[in-house]
Amino acid sequence: MKKLTLIVLLAAGITSTRAIAAPGDPFSFSTGTPDGRMAAASRLDSPGKFEIEAADDFIASTSLNITSATFTGLVPTGASIGQVQVEIYRVFPNDSNVGRTSGPPTFSTSQVPTRVNSPSDVAFDTRNSLSGGGLTFNTTLLNASFSALNSILPGGIHPMPGQTTGGNGAVTGQEIQFNVIFSTPFNLRANHYFFVPQVELTGPTDNFLWLSAPGPPLFTGDLQAWTRDANLDPDWLREGTDIVGGGAAAPKFNEAFSLAGTVPDSGSTALLLGSATAVVFYLRRRVHT
Repeated sequence: MKKLTLIVLLAAGITSTRAIAAPGDPFSFSTGTPDGRMAAASRLDSPGKFEIEAADDFIASTSLNITSATFTGLVPTGASIGQVQVEIYRVFPNDSNVGRTSGPPTFSTSQVPTRVNSPSDVAFDTRNSLSGGGLTFNTTLLNASFSALNSILPGGIHPMPGQTTGGNGAVTGQEIQFNVIFSTPFNLRANHYFFVPQVELTGPTDNFLWLSAPGPPLFTGDLQAWTRDANLDPDWLREGTDIVGGGAAAPKFNEAFSLAGTVPDSGSTALLLGSATAVVFYLRRRVHT
């Protein structure tokens, strides 16, 4: 039986003993709980409000179906929540017009000092809470009053040469966790991505502020958080290095979020299993004839 098993494995092309992610295996990722250092606006465009996006990265080491997520931020007391949207971006230069940049090594533009390690120009995929948008959500109140030492508020994002403002100062609000289910999962290949949640608050002066989390680095290849508004689009600025500033001593931020899902089946997996089954059937016929 051991000899038969070895023959089957070799015939099926399995020559490595390392662990392989199998279809149905769970996937989870988390940056941890908010650390109170930064709160960055991230909102949809709506009447009287221009769009703002804040982004933080994660790595898919294998193909993934992302089925749920959480993200945590500040919401003013009594604010009414409208639409929620989640975007996935790939890392520049994917999905980007490199020709409008200076090229290597900085890939700068007239608006930003660099696009290296930024999100791409446009989103790779999007889900929202509108009817048929593939997303549902609920919220959890974590703390009735939570403060962040610094913030990036609407109007606080500027192109060069005025990009370094130091931030907009301390803010306080309700600490709210958004619990998101993707009824249409994000189907991702192994790659480096950015997660971008946006929340619409219906009050004329209310804004969702995404809270920072420890790091980076939190994992190998961890990138700092980036942000942009409709006026900076398609470029991005680093929340810490570019906006808060401070040269080599500039702070770097992650954002508070988590992801969960599964490893999907694939054609290669099905072919592998089919090959193994065929070999077993053939060898058993040989044994019994």
